[in-house]
Amino acid sequence: MNQFIRVLAIALALASPAFAVEPDEILSDPALEERARSISTGLRCVVCQNQNIDSSNAGVARDLRLLVRERLLEGDTNNEVVSYIRARYGDYVLMSPPLNGATLMLWATPFVLVLVSVGAFVMVACRRPTKQSSELSAAENTELDAFLASSGKNGDLS
Repeated sequence: MNQFIRVLAIALALASPAFAVEPDEILSDPALEERARSISTGLRCVVCQNQNIDSSNAGVARDLRLLVRERLLEGDTNNEVVSYIRARYGDYVLMSPPLNGATLMLWATPFVLVLVSVGAFVMVACRRPTKQSSELSAAENTELDAFLASSGKNGDLS
């Protein structure tokens, strides 16, 4: 039972979110550190693409985390810190980039893909053949009887 608890504790530790913030990066002021963490979760690692800098182990993410903390120590507001980093790296560094001409394709792509998928589904559904009755009409029955009668006379029912 004791071993089960150890395995469970290790599994839970591994399942928890991984933060790449190293001890030497953490600010001594808890309020500033909390601000740094909230800013860091909104900034994208330019190497990892879909990770924020707080959870990335990349060197550039560490540099950005240090830059955020440096700017906060200099007295910048959260918006000033984000603006400073955005000026250096562009809108790409933001986890939620603003809607403008440069990012319109980024924002529109999911909606376009949904519309194309729905359109393809509708086209496939409309082209599907309708279920036909398996019963023969009177004319088809007469023709079939005539064929079977003529085949039976010749003796080749193959």
